[in-house]
Amino acid sequence: MVRVRQNFPRPRVTDIPATTRATLAACGHSIKRGDTVAIGTSSRGIANYAAIVKATVDSLKEIGAKPFIFPAMGSHGGGTPEGQLSVLDHYGVNEQTMGVPCRATMDVVQVGEALGLPVWLEKGAAGADRVCLINRIKPHTDFKGSIESGLFKMMTIGLGKYKGAIQYHRMNVRHSYETTITTVGREMLAKAKIGFGLGIVENGYDETAHIEAFSAANLEDGERRLLKTAKDNLARLPFPAFDILIVEEMGKNISGAGMDTNVIGRPSNPHEQFPNDPRILWIVALDLTDNTYGNATGIGNADFTTKKLVEKIDMKATLINCLAACSPGGAKLPPAFDTDREAIEAAFSCTGLLAPAKDARVVRIKNTLMIGEIEVSEALLPDVAKRPHLQRLGEPVELSFDAAGSLVPLRLGD
Repeated sequence: MVRVRQNFPRPRVTDIPATTRATLAACGHSIKRGDTVAIGTSSRGIANYAAIVKATVDSLKEIGAKPFIFPAMGSHGGGTPEGQLSVLDHYGVNEQTMGVPCRATMDVVQVGEALGLPVWLEKGAAGADRVCLINRIKPHTDFKGSIESGLFKMMTIGLGKYKGAIQYHRMNVRHSYETTITTVGREMLAKAKIGFGLGIVENGYDETAHIEAFSAANLEDGERRLLKTAKDNLARLPFPAFDILIVEEMGKNISGAGMDTNVIGRPSNPHEQFPNDPRILWIVALDLTDNTYGNATGIGNADFTTKKLVEKIDMKATLINCLAACSPGGAKLPPAFDTDREAIEAAFSCTGLLAPAKDARVVRIKNTLMIGEIEVSEALLPDVAKRPHLQRLGEPVELSFDAAGSLVPLRLGD
């Protein structure tokens, strides 16, 4: 294997709090002194998220508003208030760090109607004078459109909590994801007293590239524009087809699909077409992150795994998430081996190559969020040489395992 660096465009926000404050001041929201403001927060692993949320809280307090934080999540955190607050806590968002209450409930109230069905809003947020949202805008893992994953999705799945998540994912099957998210989101903007949406775009290195706030009137156009920016910044694997992808870790904090389907080219949603790019013969997933809380949604996209990963799975949380999304295949377990070495060797044995150790086209990554540095097999070096955005960082070194058969982790940036 040879270490390779991918050179992506790298716009970065250098002063997170100042940028957040400036865009909030300029967005034209209608929040005024004395307003209670429910700040909806995400279950994703977003760069600098705690700093962005804290700057938002401080900005609202400075104008005399009374903010509180709530988890704008559907079925994540096991679909319980305690689980969802725990997810936020792991991202550094809690009452101690933010200086405001963090409140969670799974109760919802109806605030409107879309596509012939109720539109639901978390009960605590419904009682506030204004509802505000903070989320990353990025390509969705299940469908392609002009609005995908971001503020509109949070207004739909997140504000609807578990009850809404179940209903809307079934609506997705009948009406398509984009139609459902757009229609419900517009009803939320009309009925739910949305104060502003704060959109975050990341670059290909999992860094904050852009922060921009939108008033309710400008939110839809703003999200559509930022999605185009996010797609331009999207990190991808550099080869259109290869034999084996070794993924050291997967989890909900990495991607809503466990492994970002935009990276691995495998859909988690069977109801809509999704580009098969890249075409990977076999995927080996070795471990779950701690911050996924046992939720192994997306393990069904792997072909080989390990017993250590399987033993970390909370199948109840995984099934709640997969069934809410109408994607039961995301919870299917691939063959599980005692060690990393055995799982990887099994993938090699199924390539059909006469000399797989020499000829297999292999890519190794930490996770699908961190692909600025990867390892590739010698068989891919001719492809590396043809791509000017790839920089070879060293000489070939054998995959290294410890005495227990565990793969020695990638040390990124060394």
